[in-house]
Amino acid sequence: MYRDPVQSLEPLPSRPAAIRALRVGMIGIGTVGSGTFRVLARNQAEIAGRAGRPIELVMVAARNLERAAGVVGGNVPLTDEPLRVATHPDVDVVVEVAGGTGPARDWVLAAIAHGKHVVTANKALLAVHGAEIFAAARRHGVAVAYEGAVAVSIPIVKALREGLTANRIEWVAGIINGTTNFILSKMQDEGLDFESALAQAQALGYAEADPAFDIEGIDAAHKLTLLAANAFGTSVRLADVQVEGITALQRVDVACAEQLGYRIKLLGVARRSEEGMELRVQPALVPASHLMAHVNGSMNGVMVKGDAAGVTMYYGAGAGSEQTASAVIADLVDVARLAGTHAAQRVPHLGFHAHAMGELPVLPRAATCSSHYLRIPVHAASQIEAVSGWLTGQQVPVRQVALAAAQLGMGAQVLVLTQPMRQGAMDLALHALQSHPSVAGKVTALRVEELA
Repeated sequence: MYRDPVQSLEPLPSRPAAIRALRVGMIGIGTVGSGTFRVLARNQAEIAGRAGRPIELVMVAARNLERAAGVVGGNVPLTDEPLRVATHPDVDVVVEVAGGTGPARDWVLAAIAHGKHVVTANKALLAVHGAEIFAAARRHGVAVAYEGAVAVSIPIVKALREGLTANRIEWVAGIINGTTNFILSKMQDEGLDFESALAQAQALGYAEADPAFDIEGIDAAHKLTLLAANAFGTSVRLADVQVEGITALQRVDVACAEQLGYRIKLLGVARRSEEGMELRVQPALVPASHLMAHVNGSMNGVMVKGDAAGVTMYYGAGAGSEQTASAVIADLVDVARLAGTHAAQRVPHLGFHAHAMGELPVLPRAATCSSHYLRIPVHAASQIEAVSGWLTGQQVPVRQVALAAAQLGMGAQVLVLTQPMRQGAMDLALHALQSHPSVAGKVTALRVEELA
């Protein structure tokens, strides 16, 4: 179809000129760091073939040098001073996988100030200090790569920054915390209550001894800020995320949602409209027939809606040593390919070049809009009509009303699904409903996300 003039071709050299290896200094050699070392060693030929040059680990900083030596052997220099790695002249790129937001910030900024690229899987660091770190990287002309910080094995940052660049992104929604997804899957599939499912997650290593970071939704909020920044061309806005975890979620609501044809997932949702942007992390009902409802165990799933591509979905492991290492090394390969590329020609840190970034107004909670699920304890099943009529009279757009199945072993419960309505109006209706004479206990309300 497209016919170009035939041109004579000069023979290409059989082998490219030798290029110096990319020299990596790593801070932290725990779960992610050890996985990164193993994958780099095991797949070095494939990685070098893709990167166009070898990638070599030349220095590691660790708190426990004896343990670190057991991981990397005797050929990689070790130190217990992370700043030595961050500033060493023989290091081209610093991989920060130690975690935390205090010292890690200092190490990363020191590396940038010394002209070194940075790769990190530390979502908390970027959610809290990202604006400062990305600004410093722009000033010094270095890259900061963080695929492993968002959805572990899923290349969602690359998808947003590169694969979907033609699109105006309307929303991003995802299951982006493997611990909570494991807990909710156990509650769904085995009928466990929250405490039992959490204990099982801790026993299997999916949850920490102190699981608050995950179960309160904080980890997902960190990741959502990075997704939203890449999707919408705005700064990292952790303080603007409305966060609700799963600690108050009851097994009965998992069962009632299933009766209505839904499953409950902890979702991170970033959506923009003409009014502004909403950033939410909360347990929500998803239709049981939807692909996202079948992201189970510790797996992650992210959906993106663009005006041109429509809805696309990305699925993969949400936890794991080598799973995270896969993303870290992919970032290293990208850095290795930067040789000779001017900073202005690189893929921007947050998907948009600095001059094109803007600040979207963030909608307050009361202004956000969604459908809702209500579970209303009543004194008698016959009161379903009174409750339904009252809601309609309060201009709550009721879509479906049912009684909870008797076999759930509780008193009469009225289940309601609404049409989309603003959260502020729903909050007022819920406050008034709690005083209705038919209501026999606390009303439970959850959002419903159709993700279409």
